[in-house]
Amino acid sequence: MTTALFPLLARVLLALMFAQSGYAALSNPAGTAAYFAGLALPLPDLLPWAVGAFELLAALCLIAGIVTRPVAALLAVFAVAASVLGHYGQGETSQLAFFHQQMLLKDIAVAGGLILLAIHGPGAFSVDARRG
Repeated sequence: MTTALFPLLARVLLALMFAQSGYAALSNPAGTAAYFAGLALPLPDLLPWAVGAFELLAALCLIAGIVTRPVAALLAVFAVAASVLGHYGQGETSQLAFFHQQMLLKDIAVAGGLILLAIHGPGAFSVDARRG
């Protein structure tokens, strides 16, 4: 019984990062758009809404365990892409470069956890498990 709670705990812990990031993007779209524009991403005024909505919806799906495997796989790809776009080669000082390197590695580690979730599924305490 107690080990059955671990997949739920893992889903919640993984979802927290995306929920917070999605909320931040949606609550400050101008700031997020400026950040995206600084990265030379296309459509920086539209991206905060799309990215924020995706991250929030995906986080909620992870927490509830709804379509967990495909959502986890999509988030893994998203985490690596966002990390490479947002952290790789960023920073002028060695201190800032170290920070961006750590953030890149953190996002890649999160992607690893998401890949495990995509492979092994959401566990017993999920909507997916209830559906059979």
